[in-house]
Amino acid sequence: MRILILLISIYLPQIIFTQALAKENLKLQKVTDNTYAIVGPLGNRSTENLGNNANFGFVITSEGVLVIDPGGTYKGAQKIHGLIKNITDKKIIAVINTGGQDHRWLGNDYFKKLGAKLIASKAAVMDQKARVQDQFFRMGQLMSDEAIGGTQAVYADDTFDGKKQMTLGNTKIEIIHAGHAHTPGDSFVWLPEQKVMFTGDIVYTERMLGIGDQSNSKSWMEVYQKMAAYQPKYLIPGHGQPTTLAKANADTYDYLRFLRQAVAEFIENGGDISDISQIDQSKFKYLLNFETLAGRNAQRVFTEMEWE
Repeated sequence: MRILILLISIYLPQIIFTQALAKENLKLQKVTDNTYAIVGPLGNRSTENLGNNANFGFVITSEGVLVIDPGGTYKGAQKIHGLIKNITDKKIIAVINTGGQDHRWLGNDYFKKLGAKLIASKAAVMDQKARVQDQFFRMGQLMSDEAIGGTQAVYADDTFDGKKQMTLGNTKIEIIHAGHAHTPGDSFVWLPEQKVMFTGDIVYTERMLGIGDQSNSKSWMEVYQKMAAYQPKYLIPGHGQPTTLAKANADTYDYLRFLRQAVAEFIENGGDISDISQIDQSKFKYLLNFETLAGRNAQRVFTEMEWE
């Protein structure tokens, strides 16, 4: 009996700690020295995840902390900051918005109140302003009022076209808006000395990407190629675990290329959008959300290509 009690006392804290980690919606992963990924769940926005159904990150510099994407709500931003404070007590000095999706910018207000500078492409801010009412409406359908509470639309005060280079303390950072991808203002963040790439919603792994009304599949492929040309050693996608460029190619670029080729052939053969489900996308069935998004993606690409 004493041995049993001893074993329980040794292992119970570990079991409780493991269960607590399993319940967390955000996972902290060290990528390189002073560079971290914050990995969110692959499902939809929810009260439980506070709109943080994506990946985020941060870089600790000698001057302070740079955050890549602030989360989808005010409280979601607080969660992200909580993870950062587990690693460092340095001040948050800047926040990059990598695009126009809600989880890329609606946590801005929280970090702005901490004194952080907000940075985004001009195209991202235009997209955010154009879709903010729709985004709040959608969050209201998926999340509780309590989860959304305190969230306000606050836009970047430092905007750029094309490319922005900056140095924070001892760390060089490049932010590149190479064109329209999942959203019009998507940018990728490159740390040249560490060879680390934060892709925002340009890259999805493990789950199927979504091609929406705000997307452009043709330009998305071109943007992806420009990102991939940097040959990152460490790649943090917008959704999915930190990974390699090869995995990003398989789950994002290869899917976009396949779908556009398949839809082009379908149109050339006289196919009508009402029969778009005839396109066989089963080779990508391994991706989460395949059943929900595959047909919708094909419809969207069909509509795009009709106008191209």
